[in-house]
Amino acid sequence: METGHADQPAGGRFAGVEHRLPVRVYFEDTDLSGVVYHANYLRFMERARSDMLRLAGVDQRAAHEAGEGAYAVASLAIRYLAPARLDDALVVATRVTAVRAASVSIHQRVMRDTLVLAEAEVVAALVAPSGRPRRQPRDWIDRFDALVDKGEKRP
Repeated sequence: METGHADQPAGGRFAGVEHRLPVRVYFEDTDLSGVVYHANYLRFMERARSDMLRLAGVDQRAAHEAGEGAYAVASLAIRYLAPARLDDALVVATRVTAVRAASVSIHQRVMRDTLVLAEAEVVAALVAPSGRPRRQPRDWIDRFDALVDKGEKRP
């Protein structure tokens, strides 16, 4: 089980408003050429978004189990800049960039040291069990508002 670097707990940590999740590249993440298969960057980013929400106090599981809905990716744009390879130690850096009534915009970077390997712009919308967008709970909006990147320099 991946627990992160010795100084980081499982689930990552916040550094200011940025959430950072360490990820190790395993053989199963790579393609025949030995680099991370493109879709696996999305898996790394999904884990980071989920852990960011959990650490921010957004209980997706409780909302889903109560029939209030769940987040769904409404849009995603990704750029691949450099390959990751077997056994690389990566970090997925996640920042909230905007909050709306029913959605949150998120910028994510997958990095090896300071080199950005892939970056994405994601919009996650809260959807009711019917599949229709619904307003986020007020306390979730407040939590996201507190995390909105207000121009802080990246570490």
